[in-house]
Amino acid sequence: MRHVPGTRPLRVLVAPDGFGGTLTAAAAASAMAEGWARVRARDALTLAPQSDGGPGFIDVLRRGIGPAHVESRWADVTGPLGAPAPAQWLRAGDTAFIESAQACGLQLLGRPPDRETALEATSFGVGELIARAVAEGAESVVVGLGGSACTDGGAGAAEAFGGVGRMRGALCGVELTAAVDVRSPLLGAGGAAAVFGPQKGADDAETVRRLEARLREWGAVLLADTGVDVRDGMGAGAAGGLGGLLMALGARVRQGAAIVGEVTGRSAAVGDADVVLTGEGCLDAGSARGKVVGHLAEEGARHGARVIVVAGRIALAEPDRRRMGVDEAWAAAEVAGSVDAAMAHPAAFVSEAARRAAQAMAGAA
Repeated sequence: MRHVPGTRPLRVLVAPDGFGGTLTAAAAASAMAEGWARVRARDALTLAPQSDGGPGFIDVLRRGIGPAHVESRWADVTGPLGAPAPAQWLRAGDTAFIESAQACGLQLLGRPPDRETALEATSFGVGELIARAVAEGAESVVVGLGGSACTDGGAGAAEAFGGVGRMRGALCGVELTAAVDVRSPLLGAGGAAAVFGPQKGADDAETVRRLEARLREWGAVLLADTGVDVRDGMGAGAAGGLGGLLMALGARVRQGAAIVGEVTGRSAAVGDADVVLTGEGCLDAGSARGKVVGHLAEEGARHGARVIVVAGRIALAEPDRRRMGVDEAWAAAEVAGSVDAAMAHPAAFVSEAARRAAQAMAGAA
């Protein structure tokens, strides 16, 4: 455990991801900072909301890059079930930043996901966003992947261009980057349908089987049309297989959390901090595999900062947390008494969990 003196004011970097549809990264950072300051008012708090490429990717980048260097743009696109959806994207120089959840996110379904939405949801709107960015002169397109309602492998996005071949031609000369939030392959037990289908309403084996079969067929189409076999590619399963389409089109695959860190200068901020206070909806085994908390824990360890996690709930044993580089972890659900109670008032219980973390540090001084 790294020691941080408790008798002097500390430099605290407050850098959480969003909390699974209950708190944006910015709202989570504000709640954590409020709770921490109730105990340690003299500490210097720097709020730096983060994202791994999923929901909040655009907002975090806009805040991090700064209004003088980035322009917010909007496009009316087709949502996951066909209804119109206003989607924001960013233009910074000749680079466009797109958030797939803006066009096909779970929050756009208009109802809780179910088996019908799991089968019908499309990534068509993401293709429309990419087409708009290229039409407006973007030479580089970074697509944040995560939080999608669809499991179509990007077939809808390709359809927006008129097919894979036409999409490939339209993007000739454009540098594509897939900012993934997971390293999952397209197919198999660890793939898009099996792992993430249930979160999108595919809560029975038959629906998962149908999604898997459709992805398998689509993978074969991509291979035939592009000569690239993405079916086992790490990251191809991101955003319901959108990662696979982008990979087949020659996209560079990078972790979204790393991209956000580079663009916003996160590493330097971690280097200046005594304490890194980060968090997410659930601290689990996936947190170390490309998620924001895993990146912050690694960077904190490298710079000698103490890393404290405030999560909605904790599903990772303490020895595993230690191996990640996490010194302490606090759960809003434990403070609230249940997950449901914490989700009913997320800001209040995240704030209280952060207050208890600060109190523990003050008491250890």
